[in-house]
Amino acid sequence: ICMSISNNDSSFGYYGLICAMASIVCLGSVVWAHHMFMVGLDYLTAIFFSSVTMIIGIPTGIKVFSWLYMLNSCGTRLSDPV
Repeated sequence: ICMSISNNDSSFGYYGLICAMASIVCLGSVVWAHHMFMVGLDYLTAIFFSSVTMIIGIPTGIKVFSWLYMLNSCGTRLSDPV
């Protein structure tokens, strides 16, 4: 839907969005342990999960800014029913 509205004019392109979503899925399945801070994970494990949690922000930013670029660049009419 996003690509058809914006006329395939995206800042990161189709494959950039696909790679961003795939990496969010892969990294999201790894970062489950950042919710377990009270369990007493050792120091190196906590550093690993904290860094992966911060890294997941990069593909999320790519996806969000692509959506914002698409919404800003397409010419929507306010008379269209939503």
